[in-house]
Amino acid sequence: MAKPRSQVTDYLVYLAVRFLVCALQALSFEAARTVGRGLAWLAYRIDKRHRLAAGDNLRHAFPGRYADGEIDRLVRSVYRHFCNLLMEIIHLPRMLHPYNWRQFMELADGKVVDAMLSDQPTMLVTGHIGNWELSSYVLGLLGFRTHAIARPLDNPYLDAYLHRFREATGQKILSKHGDFERIREVLTSGGVLGTLADQDAGGRGLFVDFFGRPASTHKAVAILALEYRVTSVVIGAYKVAEPMRYRAVVEDVIRPDEYDGRPDAIKAITQRFTSGIERLARRAPEQYFWLHRRWKHQPLPRKVQRSKDEARQKEVA
Repeated sequence: MAKPRSQVTDYLVYLAVRFLVCALQALSFEAARTVGRGLAWLAYRIDKRHRLAAGDNLRHAFPGRYADGEIDRLVRSVYRHFCNLLMEIIHLPRMLHPYNWRQFMELADGKVVDAMLSDQPTMLVTGHIGNWELSSYVLGLLGFRTHAIARPLDNPYLDAYLHRFREATGQKILSKHGDFERIREVLTSGGVLGTLADQDAGGRGLFVDFFGRPASTHKAVAILALEYRVTSVVIGAYKVAEPMRYRAVVEDVIRPDEYDGRPDAIKAITQRFTSGIERLARRAPEQYFWLHRRWKHQPLPRKVQRSKDEARQKEVA
């Protein structure tokens, strides 16, 4: 049983975060980037668990491609990218407006806008690559109404604060748990949903191939696509120049009618968008979030899985 959270502690943490954000916003963007580099240097040295996880993930993802020294330099680059990303996100509200977004974001082709203008329901499927927040922020500035599916933070004060930031340009945040009716309404009305689809889904997730290893993956994207006839657009936003210049690219467009009548449709769609995210990560591995345990859960041996399935059947009976 989880220990009850302390409202006082949660609120103090929230106040500390707000103070830190205000302090960083008071700096120039270049000064904040300097802080980000210092934070990356510090995090690399004290965050041993994630540093080792990132190195292990890269060795499995690119077997034989990088020597140990290259792996270490790549892990350092990952820390620098994501600490710098934090500074970018903090400064977004003060830097971007509807008249200057082209200085920061380049649309590689018209597929993104085509998807947004379509009257058919659409899901923008991406991963922890580049700057996923910038894409949704720019779309909001351009007047497009989007909804993002996200897991609520455990700290309710921080969760509300993040919601206010992400909804500042019109984007609405829907919870993975408890907002199914709103998700259904968005899709039945031809709306646009965005989701990060490269998170570990636990022991009951659908296992598909990701960088040559089974990865537990949420199958909700595929289920929603088939049930509500949703087109899934696999998209990523890469940094292409400093200090903050990104290019949004569409890696794949998955239409549900391509899988009509297939008994393996859910797994096939899940594998396809996962492979798309993998291709995005391969283009710029220093911009992918290797620090998280994407392969935390692995398939059970067949005998163990069969025993668990039989136990569940008995419980239902």
